[in-house]
This record gives sequence, structure tokens and C-alpha cells, in this order.
Amino acid sequence: MSLLHPDRLFPANPASRDIARDLFQSVQNVPIISPHGHTDPRWYAEDAAFTNASDLLLVPDHYVLRMLVSQGVKLEDLGVAPLDGGAYARDPRKIWQLFAAHYHLFAGTPTRLWMDHTFQSLFGMQDRLTPANADLYFDTINESLTQPEFRPRALFQRFNIEVISTTESALDDLRWHQMIKDSGWNGRVVTTYRPDSVTDPDFEGFAANLDTFGDLTGCDTGTWQGYLDAHRARRAFFKTHGATASDHGHPSAQTANLDAASAAALYGRIRTGRADAADRALFRAQMLTEMAKMSRDDGLVMQLHVGSSRNHAAGIFQRFGRDKGFDIPARASFTAELQPLLDVVGLDPSVTIILFTLDESNYTRELAPLAGAYPALRLGPAWWFHDSAEGMRRYRQMVTETAGFYNTVGFNDDTRAFPSIPARHDVARRVDAAFLADLVADHRLDMNEAEGLMQDLTYGLAKKTYRL
Repeated sequence: MSLLHPDRLFPANPASRDIARDLFQSVQNVPIISPHGHTDPRWYAEDAAFTNASDLLLVPDHYVLRMLVSQGVKLEDLGVAPLDGGAYARDPRKIWQLFAAHYHLFAGTPTRLWMDHTFQSLFGMQDRLTPANADLYFDTINESLTQPEFRPRALFQRFNIEVISTTESALDDLRWHQMIKDSGWNGRVVTTYRPDSVTDPDFEGFAANLDTFGDLTGCDTGTWQGYLDAHRARRAFFKTHGATASDHGHPSAQTANLDAASAAALYGRIRTGRADAADRALFRAQMLTEMAKMSRDDGLVMQLHVGSSRNHAAGIFQRFGRDKGFDIPARASFTAELQPLLDVVGLDPSVTIILFTLDESNYTRELAPLAGAYPALRLGPAWWFHDSAEGMRRYRQMVTETAGFYNTVGFNDDTRAFPSIPARHDVARRVDAAFLADLVADHRLDMNEAEGLMQDLTYGLAKKTYRL
């Protein structure tokens, strides 16, 4: 028995399926470009063995957590530590058994595909995970993790990763990236500049964050000019650790283009805590335009993630913190919202701004037309809840006619779960092969074009767009 069918995700039509097989095989062994994600750089710096199956595969993966919580399982029973120091499950075997008892919940989900791919390709499992074989799984995985070939750097090479980007706060000291650099290891791990903690006045600890921002840079963050200088200094520091991009998680795509005096006055209200909700929204909007202008100056690719109501469950956020499965898709719009920013940099081909959304209704209506017109814009791939086989298919169907393939940027795995990276790229390559196969079968592409597109969708677009 095999967990993975060799023709999974390929078209049911025999003619298209044969074409998809050939296209997939042409890129099956192409190196992985992972230009945006949230794996821990400490893994690659220290190269310590992963401890056990639960800590590796379950606790960091919000897709797993949210499904189990939706069925009444408590986060603390899954080994997630409360911020208040309260009790939580610490026995990784019991946590794994709890997961196995609920594994049937993932039928038909992308998590099931990713997990089964990991179980079979990495650990050699052939039978579906059940309560009856949970201990066998746990012991097999744990035994594997004691071997040198399952340490982070060895897996990096085994996964055929050419480059991976992590994401760090503007306040991060990047010590792990420095350790990687000093080690002489040839794996390429770069950072990404994430300034939300010092650009979003609603971010927890914002005022103290600005103080730290000033201390780190030697800039006077009590003034508007000093605050902007601090960003420039930190962006330059991140570039010395390989950064080619910045990343911005915003509640909306609202941008603004205030004159210098108005922007300074707004910052004064923000900095002294006198700003109301409208001021805070306007400041976030202005900072997107300021970040775009800095990208024009220093070459960092700008990523904007919009359409997520983050930390939706206040009780979960207060007890366990961020990224525990309660970021929920929300309605988003872009055309009017981005216009102030686009008036500044939208026609500049030296600037690259990648737009992501969780609001799929926007692909055809706004995002594809925008990316299909402005030289500075590119359309990011299906993200989070839509980085699934069906989400990827819908994405290609909705954006290709208007934006084409070359105003998109390939695939981002965007994961904290390191072993799922090859599984996620496998799914993306299969979905793209299936999409292109149908275009070949109905004579909208010839096979040579499709083969070239497969290379670009798999490798070339991400490498070029992210300047990797």
C-alpha cells in the first residue's frame, strides 16, 4: 500500500493526464526556491537534532492546530504553552496519539496531502496514520530524528532547497543568521524585513518598540525624520544578512501620500499616544507608501499581505499569542486603496511590489487587472487557506487571462513546518502541470511553450522576482 498515488492531482482526462505527467517530470527534481516563509533560522544555525514527532510536525503547524481546535481539542492538550505559564501537555507521545485519533478530520484537506507526503517520502510509512499505528509512527519518526541525515542542514540538502527566506521582526538582532554566515555552511538562508511591530500602532507594545527601534539604530525615533532614518538603517542591516525583500501584514491595502509636514504631524500624534483610530489607520497607510519609496531606493522587493483578520479569537490570542490558527480571511479591496502608492512608484519598473490576499473574489475584479497594467506590481500566489490544490487551480483560472503568467511570481510555501516544504512544492508543481496540460490539450499552448512555462512557474519566476 502507498499513501501517495503517482498521478495525484493530475487531470482525469487521459490525454491531459499524459501531458501533465510529462510536464511534472520535467521539473520534479528542479531545486526549491522558497522566497517567503517562517521557518526558524536557529534550526540551520545550530543544526541540532529535532526532538520528537510532535514538536516537529504538530505544534508549529497552525493548519493542524486549527482543525483540531475546531473539533473541541484544546491547544494546551496539543503541547502549546500558555503565555501565563499555565499547565499544558508535555508528553509528546500522548500528544501524537491525540493527533492520530483525529487524523481522519483532515480527509480532503491540503494538510492531509502534505502530511502523507512527509510520512511516506521522509519516514517511509506506507499505511495511513490511525490510532492503531500511532505508536509505530511515533517511534519510527523519533528513531529517524536521531540520525545525522535528519538534522536541519541535512534535510535542507535532501529537500533540494537552493535558497530559503525566513522572516524576522525589524527589532530582531539576526543572531542566528550571523551564526549561519560564520559557520561556513553552504546552505543559503536569507532573512526578510518585517516592520509591522514598528509601523502598526495597534501592535502590542508599539510605543516601547519605537524606543527599542531608536536604541538599535541610534536614530531619534521621537521625530518623523529620525523614525524614517531608523527604517533605512535596519533595512540596510537586514540586507547585510541576505535580505532581498520586506514583508508587510496589513489589515487593508489602504495607502496614503501625505506631504512632509502632514506626515510629521501625524507621526507626532502617533508617537505621543494622542492618535485616534482614524490616525492609526492613516499612519499604516502612509507607511506602506514610505516603504515603497524605500524599496525604490534600496531594491528590496515589497510584499503586502492583505485580507486577514488576524488573531480573531481574543481569548486564544491573550492566552497563547499569535499564529495559533485564528487568522481568518476577510474582505479586501485594492484599486482605490493602492492608488496613492501607485501614483508614486507604480510605473517604475525598478520597484517590485507583490500583492497577496485571502479574498479570492478580488483576483479577477481588481488584482489581476492591476498586476496586468502597473510595472511595479506582481501578483502573489494563493496564500494560506488557498495554498491548496483547489485554491491554486482557482487562482490560475482567475488571473491568467488578465495578468498572464509573467505578472505572477511562482509559488511560496509560507510555512513554519519545515518538513512540509517539499510536499507543498510538489502540490504546486502538480497543479501547474495539470493546468498547463489542459491548455496544451485544447491547443491554446504548444508543448514547448508549456515546458518553458513549467520551468518558470517552478523556479525562474520566484528567483527573478525576489532577486535571488
